[in-house]
Parts: sequence; C-alpha cells; structure tokens
Amino acid sequence: MTEDKQKPVLAKSRFLKITAMVIILLVITAVILVISIFRKSANPIDNHATYKVQKGPLVISVIESGTIKARDQVILKNEVEGRTSVITLVPEGTLVRKGDLLVELDASALIDQKIDQEIRVQNQEASYIGSKENFAVVENQAKSDVDKAKLDYEFAKQDLKKYIEGEYPNQLQEAQAKITLAEEELTRARETLKWSRTLSEEKFISNTELQADELAEKKRALDLELAKNNLDLLQNFTYQRRLAQLESDVSQAEMALERTIRKANANVVQAEADLRAKEAEYRRQQDRLQKLIDQISKTKIYAPVDGLVIYATSAQRGGWRGGTEPLREGQQVLERQELIYLPTAESAKAEVDIHEASMQKIRLGMRAIITVNALPGQKFFGTISKIAPLPDAQSMWLNPDLKVYNTDINIDGNPENLRTGMSCRAEIIVEQYEEALFIPVQAVIRVEGEPTVYVSSGSTLEPRRVEIGLDNNRMIHVISGLREGEIVSLTPPLKAAAIERTTVIIPEAAVLGEKISPVPQEQPQAEQANVGQMPAFDPEKMREAFENMPEEEKEKIRKQFENMSPEQLEQMRKQFENMQSPDRARTRGQGRRGQGGRETPSD
Repeated sequence: MTEDKQKPVLAKSRFLKITAMVIILLVITAVILVISIFRKSANPIDNHATYKVQKGPLVISVIESGTIKARDQVILKNEVEGRTSVITLVPEGTLVRKGDLLVELDASALIDQKIDQEIRVQNQEASYIGSKENFAVVENQAKSDVDKAKLDYEFAKQDLKKYIEGEYPNQLQEAQAKITLAEEELTRARETLKWSRTLSEEKFISNTELQADELAEKKRALDLELAKNNLDLLQNFTYQRRLAQLESDVSQAEMALERTIRKANANVVQAEADLRAKEAEYRRQQDRLQKLIDQISKTKIYAPVDGLVIYATSAQRGGWRGGTEPLREGQQVLERQELIYLPTAESAKAEVDIHEASMQKIRLGMRAIITVNALPGQKFFGTISKIAPLPDAQSMWLNPDLKVYNTDINIDGNPENLRTGMSCRAEIIVEQYEEALFIPVQAVIRVEGEPTVYVSSGSTLEPRRVEIGLDNNRMIHVISGLREGEIVSLTPPLKAAAIERTTVIIPEAAVLGEKISPVPQEQPQAEQANVGQMPAFDPEKMREAFENMPEEEKEKIRKQFENMSPEQLEQMRKQFENMQSPDRARTRGQGRRGQGGRETPSD
C-alpha cells in the first residue's frame, strides 16, 4: 500500500524537476538574447584601446648592455700546471714598464720536484751509458760468433771437397796398386814354386826350400785376396760412410752458421732495443727536468710591454662569472686562468651580448651609439667589428634557456676618459627612416601566418593584412596596408590568431570493426565543445563568456538551443543536477535511500 502511494509522489517530483530545467533553459536563452542585443547596440571601439597610425621619423635599433674594454691588450695567463697560490701581486692600476715583475706564484713544490728529478736524470744517465757499452759488447761478440761459424762452414765444405777430389781417389789408387803388386808378387811366387818343384824332383833343392817357396806362394795369394777385399771395402763401405759424414758436417756447419747469425742478430736487436729504451727514458727524464725548470721560470710573470695593470677579474663582463672572486695575494689560481690585462693602446671597444631574437637584425659594419653609466650625458659612437658565430657558452651554462652572442663594437677615436670594466649601453642602429608609417608592436598579430591588424571601421573592427618591416621592440614599421591617421586596435582578439584549419581524425571504431575516413573540420577549434556541457548558471560569468564570443558562435549556440531533442534536454538536465552544490547532492542522495537500500522520495 505504501509503494502505491509513493509512485504518484515520484512522478510528481520528476515532473517538477523537468519543469524546473525547462524554465532554466528558457532563462539562459533569454539572457543570451539580451546579451546579444546589448552587444549589437554597443560600439566595440569603446571597449578597445586604440592607436592612430602615425607617419614620421623612425629608428630601428637593438639596445643591449655591455662592458668597456681595451681594443688592443696583452692578456697574461697563469701557465703553471695545476693549482698555484699567488705570493706577490702588483696593485691594480699601477703603470708598469716592460720587464717589471707583476705576479709571483708559489714555486716551493716545483723546486722539490726539480731536485728529485735531477737525481732521476743522473740514475737514468748511468743506466743509459751501461746499456750503450753493453750494446757495443753484444755487437762485437755477435760478429765474432758469426765469423767463426762461417769459417767452420767453409772448412766443412773444403773437407768434403778434399775427400771427394783428393783423399778418396788416392785411397782408391793405393788399393788398386796394392792389388797389382800382390798379383805380380803372386805370379813370381808361383814361378819360383814351379822351378822349385822341378829342382826338388831332381834333388837340387831340399824339401825345406820347396816348402818355403810353397809358403811364399800362399802368402802372396793371401796378400792379393786381402788387397782385393780392401778395395771392395773402400768402394762399398768406407767411401760411402766418409762421404755421408762429410756431407753431414757441411749441413750441420751451415745450420750452425744460420743459428749463429740469427742468435747474433737477436742479441744485437735486444741490446739495441734496451739501449733505445734507456735512451728514451733518459731523454724523457731530461725533458721532465727541463719542463720543471720552465715551470719554475713561469712562476714569475713579467710585463711584456708598458701599460696599466688591470686584473682580469675586474674586466670580466657582467661582474659575476661563476663565482670568481677578485684576484688577491694568497688566492689559488688555475692553469690558463687569465690574471692581468695590459692595454697596449688608448683605443677602446664595447663588448655586448646580443640576444638570439635580435641576431637577424644586426650585421658587421653597423653603427652604434654607446653611453657609459659612469659618464652621464656623454655619447660615443662605434662600429660592429665582430659577431660571435656561436652562443656564449658561459651564459648557456648559467641559464640554458638564454642564448646570447658576444659582439664587439669598436669605439671611434681614442677617448681618454673610458676605462676598462666600465658598464655601458649600446644602441645598434639597424635602420633609419626620415618618414615611415609605424604602429605599436602589440597591434599586430598573425592570422593563418600573415601579419594582421584590426582597423576601426565605423562601429566595428575589421581585420586587415599588412606588410611589415623590422621593429625596435616598441614600434613596428608598416610597409603597406595602412594609411596615416587610421585607427588600429591595441588589443586585437588573440583567439583569431589561434584559429587554424585543422583535420580531426576519428579513431578506429572498435564496436563496428571498421575504419572511418578522416573528416575535414572547417570550424575553429573553439566550436568543437559539446553543447550539452554547460557551466554552472552564473549570470556574470555567462555575460563575460558571451561578450568574448564572436557573433557567429553566439548565433550557432542559439540555433542549437532551438533544435535540441528531448534526449539532449534530458542529458542537460543530468548535467545541471551534477553542477548542484555538494550539500544538496548529499541531501538528495540521503533522501533517495531508505531502509533496506530502497529509494525514497526526498524532501
């Protein structure tokens, strides 16, 4: 029964909410119409700061601060390696003569190193002399060993040749001669034995004599056989063995000669390498000693020319260079650090830093007007003589977003009252016009990449493209597109400069599984907002928002309100509910939930 009673109450509550939302929409539409009528009736020129285009003399210049320095000067640097301390220092501003002592650095550590180095040089010299004598001994011994090996090789070849051509033929001939003699003696012994047998048969000789002859005949036969055996032994065994032995001696002597030569060369090379190493080390130690002597001499810095002493720390541009303190006695200085400047002439220059935004305006040879802070009322003139090709590394290190280029401006003449280190301000003249149109730089904006100004035309502001030249950060030169006396707005609509034609690419449709072609979007990006997402209702904010909207946007919004469907109205209703205050949202949420988690009508 209770639920039946609640249904009419809920229906009535929803009806009241929808009715309230419709009323709110009608109020918003009325406000928009009122604002639109008010905007159309008001003169837009009254709400803008304007400027009348002028024609007259115009100077395009770049103004930068800098430091006065001598144009020609001698820079004295610390040439002692590492860190050293300043013992004595000539006072700044002293007029010195050539040869005067300016700075004396601490040399005690260098003197101790010099003494140690002298001992090393003496030890290395003794080692070098010993290596030199050893090289001579090794070279002489190598020559002797090679000569002996060559002689042994020659003797071995001669022995082989002597045996083949001398000893062996003699031995062969001797063996053959022994065979011949043995054959003759055997023949005579056989003849004698033959006669002895005949005489023995006739009893002219005794048997003993016959036996002696027989024995002599056997002995001669054995001698002949022995001589033949000796010849065969000589030809088949002794000759072959002796020949092989002598040939081996020749080969061994040749290989021994080669080994001796290689060993001798290796010994000589090793001794020579050791000599060169000792000599190089000796020279290196001598160079180190000479370097220490040279370093000690550089601890005293003398004036190379006559001049006025200026500390480098005082002449550095900007007055602060990474925390460098003024030069003083007892201070530690680094190698290659600039210590003293000695101007060699009275001519001066101004060193300025040109910002990268102005680099396209300046070039060599441009004239400049220099004013010095310490000399008020005086102006000096100069010419740009040098423009650095790269940004100043020190400035980039201190501020990575700041890129400036060191530029030198030679000051005309020889001003006597200029001093190194003075702060100055240089105005570089880029262009000068006796008669030119100009307007403030803030009046020009770029629409679609083209310079545009908004010109007053009756009660409206009309955009007009113009051709512009250079500016001096205050006024900009107008070449064409404007006439003298015309009124331009100093607060042009910046949204017009931001509007560009864009192409919106719709992502791949995951639900449909197909790709949608890119759709060119002709409307400005400001028109892409969802109409249903309206801000909280605040008349003042709504008024300001609509005042800043172009007329085309307001007309489109009115048409969209008129053409909204019931679903869009329901969506707007939900958004209005979400924009309610947190207290009301919590109250509404608490009223919707009763016991058991069921919704109940709120109060």
